[in-house]
Amino acid sequence: MIWQDTQPMKADDDANSSAPHLLPALSETVMPPPAASHPPPSASGPPPPTSNSSSSPPPPTSNSSSSPPPPTSNSSSSPPPPTSNSSSSPRLRSSASPLISEDQFACHCCYDILVNPTTLNCGHSFCRHCLALWWESSRKTECPECREKWEGFPKVNILLRDAVERLFQDVVERRRAEIHGNPKTSQCLLAFQRYGDEQIARGPTRNSPRRGAGGFFSGVLTALTCVAVVLLVYHWSSGDGVHDLLVSKPVSKWTPEEVLFWLENLGAWASLYKDPFLQENVNGRLLLMLGDEELTRHPYNIENLTHRRAILAELDRVKELGVKPPQNLWEYKAVNAGKSLFLLYSLKSSPRLTMLYLYLFDYSETFLPFLHTCCPPFSPASQPMEDGLLPNNQVHPTWHQWAEFLVKYLLLPYQLIAEFAWDWLSVHYWTSRFIIVNAVLLSVLEGCALWRLYSRAAIRSLPQKMWGHFWRMFSQGFAFALFWPVTPQFVCNCLFYWALYFNPIINIDLVVQQVLHPDTQVP
Repeated sequence: MIWQDTQPMKADDDANSSAPHLLPALSETVMPPPAASHPPPSASGPPPPTSNSSSSPPPPTSNSSSSPPPPTSNSSSSPPPPTSNSSSSPRLRSSASPLISEDQFACHCCYDILVNPTTLNCGHSFCRHCLALWWESSRKTECPECREKWEGFPKVNILLRDAVERLFQDVVERRRAEIHGNPKTSQCLLAFQRYGDEQIARGPTRNSPRRGAGGFFSGVLTALTCVAVVLLVYHWSSGDGVHDLLVSKPVSKWTPEEVLFWLENLGAWASLYKDPFLQENVNGRLLLMLGDEELTRHPYNIENLTHRRAILAELDRVKELGVKPPQNLWEYKAVNAGKSLFLLYSLKSSPRLTMLYLYLFDYSETFLPFLHTCCPPFSPASQPMEDGLLPNNQVHPTWHQWAEFLVKYLLLPYQLIAEFAWDWLSVHYWTSRFIIVNAVLLSVLEGCALWRLYSRAAIRSLPQKMWGHFWRMFSQGFAFALFWPVTPQFVCNCLFYWALYFNPIINIDLVVQQVLHPDTQVP
């Protein structure tokens, strides 16, 4: 009974000893002021009756004065555990803030407080602008830290964003102002968001009846592909391949029909002299024996000195080569299959380097005719040149031609290719138009690439990109020279016709993407 009476009194002493320490912390709460003489009931049992508490003696003074109870040492140094009402105290909330540091909410890319934190599939979170800059520089959809690829398109972690903004409001506002003030970062964020919109649009809308502009252009590209296939079938079935044999067949074995075909290819003016060659049944051997004196006599009677010189000049070339010299694209391809494939792909990928290569290593045979065709010499039209008589392409270009060529070479290299194809419209009607359209599209793509470099303030990286482009073209040319001799002719023909007829169709789609979404393309 004495033990039961002393336990409440001990609780009274503990409560009274800790009360002075709790008063400052609880002064601002909604708790009522503590009672002066009645502490809260002890957890050990119900309070004893008042009648017994007055008669029972207090605990010995020697024990209470000699050694304080164990709870008093802890209560004097720290407040008791918070009650249900302690969560509303500002003093107690501020005591927990030192446990939260900025390092726990730092981005692992910029090592600063997270701004619009974006959580990837792997669980790592980064600033959204840091993730956009990483995507633009690497063009990879993977985590910058663990390199795990993400699926879909990452979104802002709203819960983490709200927590960071509440804890570090001043820092987040300052960083947001810096991000919005940086045009490059804002451009990257816009491009990253548009890239995500495209990825979302491509995924679930496969079965959707509304396809928008993408479906329309897909139909156009399909129609153009069908047209290209029809043109190829027409070319193969038109019999042009039979005439291509003249460029590889010796002149001494030509038939009279092949001699007439050779004469017709000289130009429209040569059709005036078809009948004498047909009446005399001139074959390849007789053609090699003709000279200036024979052409002036009966039955040829070629009195026009210019026509006679043109026929003799072509005849000398035939005697020198032993075969018919190529006079159109298909004949040139039949004679120079590897060179034509190389020029087709290299002029498409890097026209400036290709023209420089032709100037250094193929000046007289390829570069001079190309320059004279694209930049003809300026001369007064006192005596117009007759149709079909080509000028002498081995004459050294004038300074006016060099100036025009260099300006176009530096600024619009694809225009030179378009002008060269324009000169062959009468010979290759559809093929020349495909080449001209492709040259225009490639010029637009090159202009868009330069504009992206300028708008993203990456113009300083242009020399580095040019150096990388040079080494890439050099390695591709070396690989072509190494593997072309062992590549089957059928594969080479497929690659040739693909680059000639189907590449313009692909470039149309690329130009459309550039116009619709200019900020999501690689610079």
